[in-house]
Amino acid sequence: MSLNRRDFLKNSAAVAAAGAVGITVPQEAQAAAKQAESKWRWDKAACRFCGTGCGIMLATKNGRIVAVKGDPAAPVNRGLNCIKGYFNAKIMYGADRLKTPLLRMNDKGEFDKKGKFKPVSWERAFDEMEVHIKKALKASGPEGVGVFASGQYTVMEGYAAQKMMKAGFRSNAIDPNARHCMASAVVGFYQTFGIDEPSGCYDDIELTDTIISWGSNMAEMHPILWSRVTDRKLSNPDKVKVVNITTYRHRTSDIADMEIIFTPSTDLALWNYIAREIVMRDEKEKIIDWDFVKQHMVFATGPANIGYGMRRKGEKSITPVNKDGSAGKYSALEMETINKEMSKVLSENEGKALEPYGYKAGDTMKHTAGTLKHWEISFEEYKKSLEPYTLEYTAKVAKGDPNEDIEVFKKKLQTLADLYIEKHRKVVSFWTMGMNQHTRGTWVNTLSYNVHFMLNKQAKPGSGAFSLTGQPSACGTAREVGTFCHRLPADMMVKNPKHRKITENGWMVPEGTINPVGNQHIMKIHRDIEDGVIKFAWVNVCNAYQDSASASHWIKAAREMDNFIVTSDGYPGISAKVSDLVLPSAMIYEKWGAYGNAERRTQHWRQQVLPVGDAMSDTWQWIELSKRFTVKDVWGESTLRNGKKLPNVIKAAKKMGYDENTSMYEILFANKRAKSYKLKDAFPQKGYDDTESRGDSRNVLGSDGKPWKGYGFMIHEYLFEEYASFGRGHGHDLAPFEVYHKVRGLKWPVVDGKETQWRFNVKYDPYAAKAAKETGATDFAFYGTLAKALAQGDLKGIKDKNKKSLKNKAKIYARPYMDPPEMPDENYDTWLCTGRVLEHWHSGTMTMRVPELFRAVPEALCYMNPADAKKKGFKQGGLIWVDSRRGKVKARVETRGRNRPPQGLVFVPWFDEKVFINKVCLDATCPMSKQTDYKKCAVKLYKA
Repeated sequence: MSLNRRDFLKNSAAVAAAGAVGITVPQEAQAAAKQAESKWRWDKAACRFCGTGCGIMLATKNGRIVAVKGDPAAPVNRGLNCIKGYFNAKIMYGADRLKTPLLRMNDKGEFDKKGKFKPVSWERAFDEMEVHIKKALKASGPEGVGVFASGQYTVMEGYAAQKMMKAGFRSNAIDPNARHCMASAVVGFYQTFGIDEPSGCYDDIELTDTIISWGSNMAEMHPILWSRVTDRKLSNPDKVKVVNITTYRHRTSDIADMEIIFTPSTDLALWNYIAREIVMRDEKEKIIDWDFVKQHMVFATGPANIGYGMRRKGEKSITPVNKDGSAGKYSALEMETINKEMSKVLSENEGKALEPYGYKAGDTMKHTAGTLKHWEISFEEYKKSLEPYTLEYTAKVAKGDPNEDIEVFKKKLQTLADLYIEKHRKVVSFWTMGMNQHTRGTWVNTLSYNVHFMLNKQAKPGSGAFSLTGQPSACGTAREVGTFCHRLPADMMVKNPKHRKITENGWMVPEGTINPVGNQHIMKIHRDIEDGVIKFAWVNVCNAYQDSASASHWIKAAREMDNFIVTSDGYPGISAKVSDLVLPSAMIYEKWGAYGNAERRTQHWRQQVLPVGDAMSDTWQWIELSKRFTVKDVWGESTLRNGKKLPNVIKAAKKMGYDENTSMYEILFANKRAKSYKLKDAFPQKGYDDTESRGDSRNVLGSDGKPWKGYGFMIHEYLFEEYASFGRGHGHDLAPFEVYHKVRGLKWPVVDGKETQWRFNVKYDPYAAKAAKETGATDFAFYGTLAKALAQGDLKGIKDKNKKSLKNKAKIYARPYMDPPEMPDENYDTWLCTGRVLEHWHSGTMTMRVPELFRAVPEALCYMNPADAKKKGFKQGGLIWVDSRRGKVKARVETRGRNRPPQGLVFVPWFDEKVFINKVCLDATCPMSKQTDYKKCAVKLYKA
């Protein structure tokens, strides 16, 4: 049989696809596929894209990835991939892949912030980083060094970065882009359960009767999970119901039994309406499972006047305030919105919702900075908080399509409540950015659990509220590793002295090393650069200057102020173009790695091919940087902005056997424990490259100018096992490194080799079973430990400061509806919503390099209602300006596409750097989670 390469690939792909869906393949095609693959090496890996965590199979030949297919053994995707998944190989081979470090220089070869990029060696790159980090530390202390981290870090990369930042530089100014995608879900978990991450798993899809999507276009954003939802719906179309709750119609609506179009931010009112139906109808219908609630729940609330997570009065960049309304670096138009951070007049809708809290329409609410403070209240107080959310009020506030009949909308709300309440109906509530990117994101997350808790439909097979994560390791690396500014591994916190001590002991650094102040979240890092506090910032595995709202401010600060910005990336995106130094990073299958997905599943893969050019992994970059800093460089005394001092720990370091010239590399990465992880020629290392540990045939000139030969020990296993040691025995148990290379991932906690499907449920979770024995429970134990003792009060405040324990209990919260800080008005008459499309990933840095994906969707469009286009005189495909108080972009009008907004709202995806929509967006955040609200701001539209 003679086949050319094209036929080889076609036959192989056809056989793989047919096998995945159970189609019988002709013997001739099977033989051709077998011949095509005869010299290929197949190995398992995880998909590079969303937080679903699909397993894939990669084929390599002659040092290059030649094929990708879904992994039939992977329980998440069962052999299927989405369109992006099938192009995992091509993202690595774009024409403009970065292959060597680039530094802005003048004609003399000196660093020049206004110079042009020129190639330099790795040694010169690290020389520059060392100089500018030391300069930043001298100018601002630890708070002067910042890192834009990522939910796309591998576990090992994130752990290495965290160790060097928090133990080395003593800086907590490291925060992942996961802050943008699921921080509200995290704080919702902490506030409700006392521990992070979902209690359910994807198996709920096949077990449930009802799938309700809240502000989540699952069909495009989590397409493999949506294929499972579709399969479940088609398996029993009469019984299984699908509801899409959204601000505009999209592909998730296509199989929905019911679509509810709501006004941005009013999901707060919708959840409260459902809760009110449960509570008010309970007296006659016995809806609430009171045995469950009384044994496992308490009711709670917190302050309502928490602001919107914007800049606050007195901050350097909004000082002085000028007569024309402008302030510092911000225009008068921008300040119209920012001023609401300090106070605002309550609207009629807000006044009604806030009456139980002691406010009324027309009151001026003065805001204090967002707080996590909350206290216990009685059920009677909780019931009082729900009184405003009648069907009439909720429909009036929430109806998002002005052309929909109000009575039809009311009937939909009633049907929604009935679906949740139906006695034996199992219900899963899914959400992603629609609820998380929200100025009250934490509130709305907690409201979801209220409904499920009162009905005893949480942490049970087929029932539960479930936050779908956006990024491949936002759970595994951002949350579990703890690369947020306020976190440490395994749910520990930098502000907790006990947690700091545990971590310092685990890292073998002196007690007192870790900085207790962790408030430099990702938006504060941007603002601190603009304020001149942060002098050195490093962008890792993300595109921080494209993915942040009010982007023009941060780009201007990076380019025009006295600072040094570094970006490590595979391609020259906006962040690289903004930077002073660009470092070429190895991409996903050019290194060993691990991800943690949205259902707590940890997956590992091996290095499949060598990196291109002189690219090196982010793990290597961090570890090599650590060689440049000694005990005397970073462990002396320093003063923080709040006046607190970080103590000099050099004397304590000497008692531990270090001296002033001991490098952070020796302490953090090449210590005795690290070197105990030997290189070996057995599974899982046999036959696979390991650039960091062994070096490789490229002989890249490393940070010292010499050919790179490797660390000489298994650095990946060391980093993973040390990180995992923090969670084992504490409800975050991970399996051994080698085990993950034998399986298709495991859902933690992994106890006695078995994964956990439903946490807090005694039947499935060993930790719940153990905790339940302490309280005499037989069914559930909500064993999270954070904020498990509360003061007592009512909706208006704390009345008794004595804290009462609520060990093994979860919380049901009173949280009111409130308007977002910016809404359409006479001057800016249209809602803007942003998001993604199926074909592209986040800022498009990778997927825009794939010819097939680029051709499919080459630019971001402005999706709008045809009636709006007609009213404003716009033509299909015509160019218009999308203009806000912060900036404007040109985009083409699309009235016939997959996204179909109601009148008064437009949708513009953010993957396209030429349609730079984040210049337009508002950088308001949930004040509790600090997650940016990209989903709502006010714009005006006019012809370009």
